[in-house]
Amino acid sequence: MPAYLFLAIAVVCEVVATTALKASEGFTRLVPSLVVVIGYSIAFYFLSLTLKTIPTGVAYALWSGFGIILVSLISFLLYRQALDLPAVIGIGLILAGVLVINLFSQSSAH
Repeated sequence: MPAYLFLAIAVVCEVVATTALKASEGFTRLVPSLVVVIGYSIAFYFLSLTLKTIPTGVAYALWSGFGIILVSLISFLLYRQALDLPAVIGIGLILAGVLVINLFSQSSAH
């Protein structure tokens, strides 16, 4: 179970860093830029711990899938970036893929 905790920490840090990336305005603002660098550093560290147990392809699929979903939601709430129907359908398919991996794949078992 620690691998999934590490993966969750990696996802949260990646989402925080990605959200701050827009606020950094091309790394011209100090505080958001520091959040980006620190957030991605922590995210990759915890992702590397995850890879000790969970196969790389599965971990990356989960990390990126949850990241896409959360960043899209935060972008909508924080920056008012609306998604059209094809984008919502695509994100739904990503969510479905993440669920299939978690619920049915033996590849993620350790």
